[in-house]
Amino acid sequence: MSTGEEKLKHARERMVKTQLRGRDIIDSRVLTAMGSVPRHRFVPDDLRRQAYADGPVRLEKGQTISQPYIVALMAQLLELEGEETVLEIGTGSGYQAAVLSMLVAKVYSLERIPELARLAAEKLRVLGYENVEVLERDGSSGLPEHAPYPAIVVTAAAPKPPEPLKEQLAPEGRLVVPVGSQEGQMLERWRKGKGGALSQERIAPVAFVPLMGEHGWKTDHRPFWAR
Repeated sequence: MSTGEEKLKHARERMVKTQLRGRDIIDSRVLTAMGSVPRHRFVPDDLRRQAYADGPVRLEKGQTISQPYIVALMAQLLELEGEETVLEIGTGSGYQAAVLSMLVAKVYSLERIPELARLAAEKLRVLGYENVEVLERDGSSGLPEHAPYPAIVVTAAAPKPPEPLKEQLAPEGRLVVPVGSQEGQMLERWRKGKGGALSQERIAPVAFVPLMGEHGWKTDHRPFWAR
């Protein structure tokens, strides 16, 4: 292992110890996944030094790779056991899909921006995350052909939980989604009971890029410098 790779490995170990274990991430499988996935491979080359910092990293097309803690928190909230098929809305860099791939049997990840979908799919293939399938489409409408899903995670901010995603959630399934305005949101977890009734938990304030699409935002209201 080169000196540079060794430094990045140590940075990842510190990230898990201080940013995750040092807070409220207690799911051992999530901690293992976060300690295994090379986050620096999912950020632009010129930003690799920021890969394990306690914050998001800007990507192409006005998107971001979420703060490590938020990625771990969302994965933990899904309460995954290992045999599930998970639906991810918003592939972005592919980092969260890579983390999820270590926790479940299959990940379907939807990305509306063609360039990001292509780059993420190629990155995941090269790194060997073979149980992830990236599809270019409007994620706000979900993926009904493989529904229902025991777990759905949305990595972009919705004005309200998209109805198709609630419909595609399996009984006893969990939907994790940031809900609110384009300026700030509350991370929510929705559960579907055996009879189909949904219950809501409000977890923490967050800030995500907007979920664009038929069942999300129609226009991006953020100032130009935030896109």
